[in-house]
Amino acid sequence: MIAIETKQLTKSYGAVPIVKGIDLIVEKGEIFGFLGRNGAGKSTFINMLTGIIQPSSGTYALLGVNGPNDDVKERIGVMPDYSTLYGSLTALEHLKFLSALSGKPAGKEWCREVLTLVGLEEHARKKAAKFSFGMKKKLGIALAIIHDPELIFLDEPTSGLDAESVLRIHKLITWLQARGKTIFMTSHNLAEVEKLCTRIAIMKEGKIASIGNMEELRSFHRSTIKVKIKHSPIPVSEQIKLQQWLESAGTDLEMKAPYVTITVEDEKKIAEIIRAIQQCRADVLRVEVKEPTLEDIFLEE
Repeated sequence: MIAIETKQLTKSYGAVPIVKGIDLIVEKGEIFGFLGRNGAGKSTFINMLTGIIQPSSGTYALLGVNGPNDDVKERIGVMPDYSTLYGSLTALEHLKFLSALSGKPAGKEWCREVLTLVGLEEHARKKAAKFSFGMKKKLGIALAIIHDPELIFLDEPTSGLDAESVLRIHKLITWLQARGKTIFMTSHNLAEVEKLCTRIAIMKEGKIASIGNMEELRSFHRSTIKVKIKHSPIPVSEQIKLQQWLESAGTDLEMKAPYVTITVEDEKKIAEIIRAIQQCRADVLRVEVKEPTLEDIFLEE
């Protein structure tokens, strides 16, 4: 089943285009990362999907329902901005209130379980006015999942949280996916996206510049591969021959025993280099390959 599908979705304000014809499919059960620099159009795109603003043109569907359609809203969860919380309500009261609005009123037991999942179990009866920024962020995540939605939109779910809370939210996101939920998340924490997301889209100037899983993104952006090989001693009689062959196999060659470092254009060359070292009567002890990180890919866009 497709959780999100857009076809040539656009949004302009006057003569200024913000989102420029996005075609996107997110499958059910994915943790989908949506990245882009400030001003790339991410928030505008999400606001169209969640019904906050109307598209200028194009179509979209959530969970098989063409939008905009209020009937699908009870099946989706959206993490609200912390500024929309009611200072006079407790965490527990927020969850009861919002779940009732969604048409799926939550019992006290489920409310407390959700607060435990986000790490607010000890603050269930504390008023939101007394919450720190991090506590408000956790409550926002709790509000997004209290009505057990199928599709969940999380905007910067861990920004402003301490390391322990970040790990708790990561665990929650993977738990939600294991229960069949689809997560559509934005984050400026690229290591977080690389760790959690099954697929990633990078938005640039209103369009999707790259999309795929990490291996697909790496393959698309990888022009060279840096390899570092640790080996046992190479006989003196073989060293010059090996060096000459390695110079023809790649670039930036550096031979400082017990390591060979070289840059190649094709990963098939790695296997050839290993065989060449072994033919010189030396053992290969370790191979390190430097792959482009999501940060490297993001900065290239």
